[in-house]
Amino acid sequence: MFTHNGEVVDASDTDKRSGSNSIGIDRVRLHTKIKAAMGEHNKVITGSKTQGVEDGAMTLRDHVNTETVIRVLNEALATEVICILRYKRHYFMTAGISARRVKAKFLQHVTEKRAHADQLADRIVQLGGKPVLSLERLLSRSHAEHLEGDSLAEMIAADLLDERIAIANYRDMIAAIGPDDPTTQQVLARILAQEEAHAEGLAGLLRE
Repeated sequence: MFTHNGEVVDASDTDKRSGSNSIGIDRVRLHTKIKAAMGEHNKVITGSKTQGVEDGAMTLRDHVNTETVIRVLNEALATEVICILRYKRHYFMTAGISARRVKAKFLQHVTEKRAHADQLADRIVQLGGKPVLSLERLLSRSHAEHLEGDSLAEMIAADLLDERIAIANYRDMIAAIGPDDPTTQQVLARILAQEEAHAEGLAGLLRE
């Protein structure tokens, strides 16, 4: 189990069909507040794409507003930074010979998410914006759920939840931007592919 806003979330389940003690993430009984939070995150990212489309100068193509793209990229940047911190915590909290492979996976994700953050920040600057990295604004803009697990399985489950939220958000951003800003679309598509790989790897760890 792990805690969310002071309440206990049951993230354990047994795959009865296989007879193993693995945790099936699709069957994790998440607290209703966390389920609602996932929906709210998707609403936020969708709403941010439609705000201010008619404001400011069009520096990309007719249907995309530069300020809107910068705002969405800053939200993605905030999410990546928060995820870096979570993965670092999980890296340091993981101990034992049997967990070496998971520990290495956490560190790999830290490195790759740092690269994601750099790519997003670079694109924000290219569009004439400024990366938002103050702690207060990072927390308010991030789409990641702040879930802290205690056991190894709980930490992996929390990471997988956030990866799935990130995947949904990146897909929404790519669809909203479309061909109107091919450079940003390519940046997001590369990050999305790696996020999908992260999720697949984490789900595999839970099945073991």
